Amino acid sequence: MSIPHGLRKNALAAVVRRVLLLPALLATLTLAGTLGLRHFTGGSWLDCLYMAVTTLTTVGYGEIVPMNPAARIFVIGFLFVGFGVVSYSAFQIGQTIFSVGILKLLESRRMEKKISQLRHHYIVCGMGRMGSTICRHLHERGKPFVVIDSNEEQLRNRCTEGEWLYVVGDATDDKALRQAGIERARALATVLPTDADNVYVVLSARLLSSKLEIIARASGDSAAEKIKRAGANRVVSPYSTGAEKIARFMLNPSVEDFLEITDGRGQNLELADVQIAGDSPYAGKRLNETDLREQGVIVVGIRRRNGERLMPPPGNAVIEPGDSLFAFGSTIAVNRMIGESSRDE
Repeated sequence: MSIPHGLRKNALAAVVRRVLLLPALLATLTLAGTLGLRHFTGGSWLDCLYMAVTTLTTVGYGEIVPMNPAARIFVIGFLFVGFGVVSYSAFQIGQTIFSVGILKLLESRRMEKKISQLRHHYIVCGMGRMGSTICRHLHERGKPFVVIDSNEEQLRNRCTEGEWLYVVGDATDDKALRQAGIERARALATVLPTDADNVYVVLSARLLSSKLEIIARASGDSAAEKIKRAGANRVVSPYSTGAEKIARFMLNPSVEDFLEITDGRGQNLELADVQIAGDSPYAGKRLNETDLREQGVIVVGIRRRNGERLMPPPGNAVIEPGDSLFAFGSTIAVNRMIGESSRDE
């Protein structure tokens, strides 16, 4: 069962209003009882407040202020009203707890159902700054993904608005990885705060899926080497990556400026590794016989199944099933090419 984002917000707003309304209603009723007893009995404010509270809660320790007939009639009416309000409040509190529980249960089942339907998706372990940036990048390119993090509040705050799928749990636990559909996933990125956690995630993920592409974050070169040995295909160190980008800015400022300007105009560029399936419309064709250039895609390299590389590929190179094409072009065109080339996966 799918719960629309607007409906979830309305339900939560109703719960908040209900929680705030009940204390206000009880406080108003207590104040009204205190003023009424003060008016009819002339007792002190403290004694009247005490009598109002004991009457409202039906404790009834006894009368501590003089009660005339008018005061007794007021107390009878106040008792009936107070009993009704207290009963109503108890019912509303129970309903609120039940509603929140049901909402969470339905949300959890909705997540599980959607995740179970994913194929060739991406998994992001860790919802920190790097994890959020990765998720935003995947979301902007329309890629299916699942986030794993142990901080439920942080996941809800960051994932609810974009309707991102997530799993609340420890990414180093096989159960959480299976919940995220690791057996059906295309790639996994682990960007947990410590190298030890990232190593453990890589080990667990590699044991669960031998074909999974695993990218991991490392704090330094020594940690990167250990993570590679654990089974990661790629290891990224934020410091070295940042340094390399600075060096590229220094050596090729015009190229970097071109990419920045292109991105800023909403025409995102993509460099992708496109796997050619057996039923791909490009399989068996020469490169110069395809319509890739007309679509806005440039093939900058071909990697054969046997490991041979054509960099750059000649126009008469035949595209064979099992080849990997390094395609550069607009995000829309590259994604279309990926969809056409991997139909039998």
